[in-house]
Amino acid sequence: MQLREKDLDGGALFALAERLRAATRARGARLWVNDRVDVAVAVGADGVHLGGASLPPQAVRPLLPAGMSLGISTHAPDELAGADADFAFFGPVYDTPSKRRFGAPQGLDGLRDAVRAAAIPVLAIGGMRAETIPAVRVAGAHGVAVIRAVLAADDPGAATRALLAALG
Repeated sequence: MQLREKDLDGGALFALAERLRAATRARGARLWVNDRVDVAVAVGADGVHLGGASLPPQAVRPLLPAGMSLGISTHAPDELAGADADFAFFGPVYDTPSKRRFGAPQGLDGLRDAVRAAAIPVLAIGGMRAETIPAVRVAGAHGVAVIRAVLAADDPGAATRALLAALG
């Protein structure tokens, strides 16, 4: 679970993160917090995820407790060479409204290039659906990240089960 909330102040975000941490622990799931290293550390999240406008990974890494992972978002294969992170999101692979500001979809060729450039696991983002997962896995993606595939689904539970089944 990734807590990606850009509109809450620190106190409200901390309260939400505490509730999510309790829920993820109870279910054996992991929790990453976007951008807010302080909140991630304070609630004992499993990691922090940095976007392109976040602090640089090399500035954040020394702030993280042992065992806390660091993820980054990337939008071009060359951003992955030498990345100081434990994993990276790469995309958009396919068209999706939330990623259009990052440019045209990279497609499977861009994903393959990103995977080749990376020394860390790469997760595909942008337009992921259960039916696109086999192709992105063949292209080398370690996994996928989704928003719309679950939140816009008529039955989010069924959509989640289909995504997990496609991931194998």
